[in-house]
Amino acid sequence: MHQPQYRDPATGQYMLPWTRLHALKDYWGMVRVLGEFPKVHATFNFVPLLAEQIEEYASGRFKEEWFEIAFAPADSLTPDQKRKALERAFQVNESLINRWPRFVDLQAQVRAAGPEACVSHFSLREWRDLQLLSQLAWMDEEYLADDPVVRELSDKGTGFSEEDKRALMGKQHELLSAVLPEYRNAAARGQIEISTTPYYHPILPLLCDTDIARVSNPHTPLPSPAFRYPEDAREHLSRSRQFHERIFGAPPVGLWPSEGSVSDQALDIAMELGFKWFATDEGVLGRTRNIGFWRDAGGYPENGCHLYRPWRLQRGGRQMSGFFRDHYLSDLVGFVYSRMGAEAAAQDLHRRIRAIGEREAHGQTATVSLILDGENAWEYYAGNGREFLRRFYQSIGNDPDIRALTGSEAMEEVAEQPKIESIFPASWISANFDVWIGDAEDVVAWNLLREARDAYRRAVERHESESPLSPEWEAQRKRAYESVLAAEGSDWNWWYGPEHASANDAEFDALYRKHLTEIYRALGEHVPDALARPIKRAPDRARREPPMAYLNVKVDGRESNYFEWLGAGLYATDRRQSAMHGRAYVLGDLYYGFSDSHFYLRVDPIPEVVKEMPSFQIRLTMWDSRETRITLRIENGALAGCIFEHAGLCLLHPETVVSAAYGRILEVGFARELFDLHGRRELLLSVALWKGGLPLDVLPAEGMMSVALGEEYFAWPPG
Repeated sequence: MHQPQYRDPATGQYMLPWTRLHALKDYWGMVRVLGEFPKVHATFNFVPLLAEQIEEYASGRFKEEWFEIAFAPADSLTPDQKRKALERAFQVNESLINRWPRFVDLQAQVRAAGPEACVSHFSLREWRDLQLLSQLAWMDEEYLADDPVVRELSDKGTGFSEEDKRALMGKQHELLSAVLPEYRNAAARGQIEISTTPYYHPILPLLCDTDIARVSNPHTPLPSPAFRYPEDAREHLSRSRQFHERIFGAPPVGLWPSEGSVSDQALDIAMELGFKWFATDEGVLGRTRNIGFWRDAGGYPENGCHLYRPWRLQRGGRQMSGFFRDHYLSDLVGFVYSRMGAEAAAQDLHRRIRAIGEREAHGQTATVSLILDGENAWEYYAGNGREFLRRFYQSIGNDPDIRALTGSEAMEEVAEQPKIESIFPASWISANFDVWIGDAEDVVAWNLLREARDAYRRAVERHESESPLSPEWEAQRKRAYESVLAAEGSDWNWWYGPEHASANDAEFDALYRKHLTEIYRALGEHVPDALARPIKRAPDRARREPPMAYLNVKVDGRESNYFEWLGAGLYATDRRQSAMHGRAYVLGDLYYGFSDSHFYLRVDPIPEVVKEMPSFQIRLTMWDSRETRITLRIENGALAGCIFEHAGLCLLHPETVVSAAYGRILEVGFARELFDLHGRRELLLSVALWKGGLPLDVLPAEGMMSVALGEEYFAWPPG
């Protein structure tokens, strides 16, 4: 069971609703159904961060925009809230939409007329129906079938009132509050074991040393220098143990490393902290033992005698049992059986498990590990998979030759386990780490993470000599380190690169960069402009034109006459038409050019956007052999202050070398004597807009812009 940290570190608001929605639809019911079959034992793995979020939702003290929109009075919805409702309401499996004809009808209207037309023309009745059905679709199967309030709303299907919405909101809170107690009760009666994962779901081997990725794939692109913070890997594991004991009443025995990712260094830490077993994939065992698990026509693997038993990892006087999942069987449950009837699918899985046992040598027992995602498979099944699970649990519970055990029970059951002294470093996906570090986007993300983590380390080292440490600094340090750990989670890099994409790519990207930004903000340090640039996005379709004339500019914040900027270089994007959800475009066109004595820059903000922003900052950065940065503070539409930094120094009287004005446009002039032109063929330029300490927009989007030097470009000649 896993969801990443969706809470914005700056506002405390959940940017995405998936923890709440999956808690309603999946987490409670998954363990509740198992309770009907007391002889069947199972292991449920909870990522601590998920349990923490469920705990907050259960308290009722949470902020989540989609929740607020869904349950707001329909007559109070603003046009922007209506747009977000139309975007979010149908982000659900079609099988769940199809349960209610009214939900299908609303979706068809939006598809046919388009969101903007529906924003204008939907009636209050349509908005109420959309609000309620978008939430009802995520309610647990048991509630839909047996709870009087939820069943009545489901049967009603349309024509909902504000009272109906309030009733459903109450039922959501009831269900959210029941999730964690249901797991505690099942663990207390001995039917389930609850294992854990490193706190924020990081890829532990990569936290220890990103260079380890080259072992499984020698061609993996790597960040440079490497990210090496094994102390963070230890912190994630230590926190997971402490949190698990608080929530579930006992420290965890078993560990599902995030994405089944293991290495000797990571498991050494786990053993030192007291974990007794871990689980990963058959591909890791195959590469560890240098064997394969190719299946025959019946699905039985070559070398099955190696796969169907736990292995004991022994290192440095410590030991830990390892379970290696049957990838084939697990994927049948995750991806195939949803297309079959419940009875046929359950019988097929039962038959395959029996066949594995029957292939074992006389007197030997097969330990078969089925491990899969706890939430995403079930909505593809009829009835969210509950009938399939019931029939499968019943069939194996009634089979005298099969025992369904927890991880710890299985570990104790097999006293004699074959031994290994080292494990191949890899994850459950393709027995490598490519999903999280195998693409240029991944490398950008890791480099930004390393730079932020290094900034945190340097800040801590600067304060080490202070005694006692001030309470203010300690609070800053804790806040920054929390964002370090959150940014180390694996989910951000899951969406970078070509492997995965979703409707929420821009939001995941923005949230990752917000966590990194929060590190610098908490430390009171300068936030790099690079954090304003999306990592995963199609580049803006930019029009670039080089300068065609020298300029004569009066720096006054307006276009003084038609000829003032005629012939300037241009960087232009059609940003009004290409805005992505989760990304604010504020900056429009950028003009630049030279006179004999000055370099001039003009930025045109998008008027309809910037008028809604009474205060913000614009940062202009230029590079020759050194960095020159000017930070302009805009208050109530006027220039209110300027900070000028050159070659690492802050100039007290910048007006001698730079002039700036802001009105309808931003104009800036840089004196020629600022620049080191010796042997230089170009200058580099970037413009970023910041608000409330956060980067909102940057030009160019893809990085620094090259400004060519030389008279042929109507620019200064190289020195």
